Amino acid sequence: MTDPIKYFASRVSAHEMNRREFIGRSMAAGLTLAAATSLYGKSAMAQEPKRGGHLKLGLQGGSSTDVIDPAKSSSQFTFAMNRNWGDTLVESHPTSGLAVPALAESWEPNADASVWTFKIRKGVEFHNGSELTIDDVIKTLNRHTDEKSESGALGVLGSIKGIENKGGDLVITLSEGNADLPLLLSDYHLVIQPGGGYDDPSSGIGTGPFKVDNFEAGVRATFVKNENDWRSDRGYVDSVEMIVMNDATARMAALSSGQVHFINRVDPKTVSLLKRAPNVDIQTTSGRGHYVFIMH
Repeated sequence: MTDPIKYFASRVSAHEMNRREFIGRSMAAGLTLAAATSLYGKSAMAQEPKRGGHLKLGLQGGSSTDVIDPAKSSSQFTFAMNRNWGDTLVESHPTSGLAVPALAESWEPNADASVWTFKIRKGVEFHNGSELTIDDVIKTLNRHTDEKSESGALGVLGSIKGIENKGGDLVITLSEGNADLPLLLSDYHLVIQPGGGYDDPSSGIGTGPFKVDNFEAGVRATFVKNENDWRSDRGYVDSVEMIVMNDATARMAALSSGQVHFINRVDPKTVSLLKRAPNVDIQTTSGRGHYVFIMH
């Protein structure tokens, strides 16, 4: 398979290219119609996730000071926890970085992007069985924007002047126009909680694909599948166990031996050794983090 075709196939597997676009581009790159059609089917099926089972992750970034309260999340471990049990209004697309709908199914700014109207998704249940309402959304945002808040998102939302319910829609008024407001609302601290999280911010009750089963700060967190998840394209496993492994060597050993199925923060200096391990797949993803090599 040529490099362009490999790239097109990877886009299909990531659900970023449809059938018509794939076949058209593949034929332009030299494939026949029959070959392109066959390859599309294989590519579409290649990454089809399997359901069920128990997923174990060995993650760097956990601490004995970690808490479930998303407002106080400050580590990679709590970031991953939040994504298991909670949802934000908006998500950032993993490859394009563009804002995509989550608990807000759509949004519209006024002419100068100083007033934004968000339509909140209907029929979404929290883990405790209560239905998501616009009041939950407003209270959550108010908790994070209060000047006395300890939320890590307080600075991000500093330009918000007003948050209100207008005809069942969420309306946010800014002190000045900002075309990036939807992306700001994807901040991982801004997990929507019942009642805004005022009563019990560390309850772990959200709308995410998994429910918090147990949490030991600096040790592990376990989750079970949310059977009433509003999305069908996630939550494929029955349970998840996140284990704090801050030592890079320990993480590599755990993955190589099968103790865990996934690790993060693979050391660039030793990644070549890990590639030699059987049944280990190294995934390279882009992000804001970077390593610095000091040259002497």
